[in-house]
Amino acid sequence: MFQKILVAIDHSDSSRRVFETALTLAKSLSAQLMLVHVLTPVEKGYPERATWADISNFDTQLQQELMERYSQQWQTFEQQTLQRLQWLVNEAEDAGVTTDWTQRFGTPGSVLCQVAKTWGADLIVLGRRGHRGLTEMLLGSVSNYVLHHAPCSVIVVQHLPVADASTLDQAATVS
Repeated sequence: MFQKILVAIDHSDSSRRVFETALTLAKSLSAQLMLVHVLTPVEKGYPERATWADISNFDTQLQQELMERYSQQWQTFEQQTLQRLQWLVNEAEDAGVTTDWTQRFGTPGSVLCQVAKTWGADLIVLGRRGHRGLTEMLLGSVSNYVLHHAPCSVIVVQHLPVADASTLDQAATVS
């Protein structure tokens, strides 16, 4: 049924649950995984870049230093996300699941749907942070976009707030 599962990976707290859900499915279905991380300026850890208006009053030497610092921060950020992807790939492959990965820059929903189409995914697994109201309107909802534009089936893993997660851990300890 599902042989190619695309997994959306980011720096959110729910990303681990998304990966584990996809890995469990892949193992039970003998499917392969494609881990996808989309670099986006609103992501946690993304380096802040000074705008031209911020640095236009500085001398050329300082402008160059600021741009070099940003470039170094960007390379560090990109390497950290690549290392995280590789760590997850290794974990999946150690579990016997064929896994590939890609990291792209862009709008997450659009990139996920495009990669799913190009790769021929049967299923997309992604998380939902639970943004509502103004936050959802301003930041958008990646899961909502993917649900409406994906070329395949979609599973949305609900984010558990920290309090809910600790309650589940306590319940598991008691049982």
